[in-house]
Amino acid sequence: MSVGVEALFTQALGLQAPWFVKKVELDTAHKRIDFQVASEAKRLDCPACSAKNQGIHDRVQRSWRHLNFFEFEAWLHAEVPRVNCGTCGKTTTVEVPWARPGSGFTLLFEALAVSLCADLPVSQVAALLCVRDKRLWRRIEHYVAQARAQDTMEGVTTIGVDETSVQRGHHYITVIHDLKAQRLLFATPGKDHATLQAFKEDLVAHQGDPAKIEHVCMDMSGAFKKGVADALPAADISYDRYHVVALANAAMDEVRREETREHPAAVTAALGDTDRAVLKGVMWGMRKNPGGWTRTQVDAMHWLQHSNLKSARAWRLKQALREVYARAVQQNDPAAAADLLRRWISWAARSRLAPFKRLAATLREHFAGVVRGMLDGRNNAYVEAMNGLLQQAKRAARGYRNVQTFIAIAYLRMSKLKHLPQSPFVPAQPYTPAVRVVHLCT
Repeated sequence: MSVGVEALFTQALGLQAPWFVKKVELDTAHKRIDFQVASEAKRLDCPACSAKNQGIHDRVQRSWRHLNFFEFEAWLHAEVPRVNCGTCGKTTTVEVPWARPGSGFTLLFEALAVSLCADLPVSQVAALLCVRDKRLWRRIEHYVAQARAQDTMEGVTTIGVDETSVQRGHHYITVIHDLKAQRLLFATPGKDHATLQAFKEDLVAHQGDPAKIEHVCMDMSGAFKKGVADALPAADISYDRYHVVALANAAMDEVRREETREHPAAVTAALGDTDRAVLKGVMWGMRKNPGGWTRTQVDAMHWLQHSNLKSARAWRLKQALREVYARAVQQNDPAAAADLLRRWISWAARSRLAPFKRLAATLREHFAGVVRGMLDGRNNAYVEAMNGLLQQAKRAARGYRNVQTFIAIAYLRMSKLKHLPQSPFVPAQPYTPAVRVVHLCT
């Protein structure tokens, strides 16, 4: 190495006195560069009690993985002083300015890793950086917990509550969103009423006020209803459109399956000379909006509406409920929305279709909340969109060890946390770069 290269790398690494680069070793065969960092201090302040000008007991060798220099894997090595304090009597290792205590990575390397995990699958980031994904999960959990500790929920008034399955449906987590700020506020294992009490405690811990929660958008879970009543008694409940229409879809599918299974003769008679493959078109056509039908599904649904099958009535009921929502939003009148819903409930109750009779009873029981949900389309759309983002986070977190690590990646991606480490490659002034993924493992 040429004279002065150590001083150059001291500046490049951002080191300040008493730290400096003592030696640089370049291994071109293994594409690795090692920096030996030293401290010229003879006496230091005590890390434990801050007593000034204490003697150094000894030095301990430590190593940290750093950001790559070009295609070379970079490592920092240092003999870290341990201070023998005459005031508190402790012998304590000094904290180095480039890494967290106990970490085998520099702060800049961790910042890069966490910022990449916010956009890419963790396993892919681990491959790019040539580290085990288990080590990345530990950094994600640490920095997410640190950022959430500084987060505030002050001013939150409108929330959405939902549950989602993790680990192939064997476990569930409850997720709570701030519907105005459009971010994930809280996630916790389980889907019972206690999850709302846990949210209340977390809300208070982050400067939020449970008494100021005015509105909760959720599904018709009895556990959530009890949890809101206990933890957020001042909040009005609305049942979002997505879940209500999903219940109607489920009732329609139940009618179709039961008719096909228990009354095949009626289906066969209705088909007559029609190609039996039309049943497949009916199944998918019933589930899709008419605007998305293929030509085959258009023909199949035309046939269905001219048949005398229960499935035809079930589909008309489901479509009528969607129309109730559309008209309610258009009119934006609570009284008119309530009247439209009462008429639909009356029709469903008289339909002689058991699944829709049960659905009518459910909507009658939750009537006020359903009407509120009919008039609040923005909340409904956002809850549905957040479900999609959670599924994306689940796919990105493939290989996560437990529910808590999945919750950590959900916070990282969906909570808009302001105190996460900044990527070292984000420019001071915004610009639009050409996107290119570079494999960092050589």
